This record gives sequence, structure tokens and C-alpha cells, in this order.
Amino acid sequence: MKLEKVIRDVPDFPKPGILFKDITPVLLDVAAYRAAVTGLEKLLEGTGVDVFAAIESRGFLFAGPLGLAMGKGVALLRKEGKLPADTFAASYELEYGRATLEVHRDAFAAGQRVVIVDDLLATGGTAKAAAELVRTAGGTVAGFLFLVELEFLDGRARLAQDGPVFSLVRFGGAA
Repeated sequence: MKLEKVIRDVPDFPKPGILFKDITPVLLDVAAYRAAVTGLEKLLEGTGVDVFAAIESRGFLFAGPLGLAMGKGVALLRKEGKLPADTFAASYELEYGRATLEVHRDAFAAGQRVVIVDDLLATGGTAKAAAELVRTAGGTVAGFLFLVELEFLDGRARLAQDGPVFSLVRFGGAA
């Protein structure tokens, strides 16, 4: 299945000049959603994975099914103040300010191989903060996994020193 044909372009969202890649049609189409999860799982063949770290919120939509399919746990990387137990935090820059991700302090056993999952790789800022959290909590970054990559924003280069980057659908050129 050609997932790039299912992903919807939304012009001028969230602001003028941005062409937003909307994955909600993938989630609404059972065959497309299944193809996405299966495709993501295949990308990880040969990668030792002990646990997935899902970035809020759309990373949850892919890490959960992957964890079930592969028999692995899923740790949640959430926005500040959303996790109930003791956490580690990492802040990062956005084009419009700063944001903070948190993870439970007991999310990873020492040395566990963690694959960080999100729906889309743009500039890599959120995933870079996620990698920092994984290491702070005792895990080892085994890689990054994305449904969509916007190649023209070069987020892959920002993450390359932290681990391999896997993406199922890539959009090149300025959007």
C-alpha cells in the first residue's frame, strides 16, 4: 500500500505557508493503519529492541501496536506534568517557544535498548530531547522510528549521532 497517497496534505496549517502532513486518514483506514504498523515493524528487523519510548501523543498510536506485535513494553514520553510518578525532564526549542518532555524515572532498566517512536520527523528537536531522556533514565538509544519524515528539514542529520533513524514514508523537497 502506498501510504504517501493516504496521508493528507493540509495547506496553511497550523499557520500560513506550512503544508501539514495529516496522518489521520491512515488511522481511519484499517488496511492503511495495519500496513503502517507492519511496515514500521519490518524497518526494525535486526535492531535489538527491549522497549519502545512513545512520544506524546501520536507516537502512542504506533508504539502501542508495535509493542504488542513484538512482545515489547512501551514507555510514555509525555508533556510536562502529565505523568503521576517521579520523572526526569528534558526541555527543547520549538519554532514558537520551548517545550518539556518527561519520562518516569523507572521507565527503563539500565542498558535497555530503547527505540523512540513518533509519527513524524521534522527538525528532530523533540526526538533529540527524547534521546536525552532515555539516556538520563538509564536506557540506550537503539534507534528512532517514524511513520513520516520531512527530508527537507534535515532532522535525520540532527539525530544521526544518537542512533539509527528509520522512517517508512519520506517526503523530499520543500513542502
